[in-house]
Amino acid sequence: MSVIGNILWIFLGGGIILFLEYLIGSLFLCLTIVGIPFGIQCLKLSLLALAPFGRDIQHTPQATGCLTTIMNIIWIVFGGIWVAATHLLFGVLCAITIIGIPFARQHMKLASLALTPFGKTVV
Repeated sequence: MSVIGNILWIFLGGGIILFLEYLIGSLFLCLTIVGIPFGIQCLKLSLLALAPFGRDIQHTPQATGCLTTIMNIIWIVFGGIWVAATHLLFGVLCAITIIGIPFARQHMKLASLALTPFGKTVV
C-alpha cells in the first residue's frame, strides 16, 4: 500500500516538487562549511519528501543534547518555521477532501521534521 501511496504522492501530492526544492536548498547550504550540517538535514527532508509513505520519524538517543538544541533553534529561526508552516498549510488544504487525508498526514509528518530536524532519524 505504501508503494501506491508514494506513487500518488509524487504526482498528486507535490512530492517531486518538494523533493527538488529541498534538494536544491541542500546543495546551496552545503556550499559553506558552516551550512553543511543544515544541508545534510535538508537532504534528509528531501528524501522523506520524495517517498513519505511507509517511513516513520524517530528521536535519536542523543536528541536532547546541547548541540542538537542549538542547531534546532538556529534552524527554526532561519527558515524552519516557514517550511513547517508551508507543510501545515498544504496539510490543511489536503485534509479538506476525504481522498486527501493520507496526503495531509504525510504533510504533518514533514512539518514536524521540518520544524526540528536535528536529533531525529527517518526509519
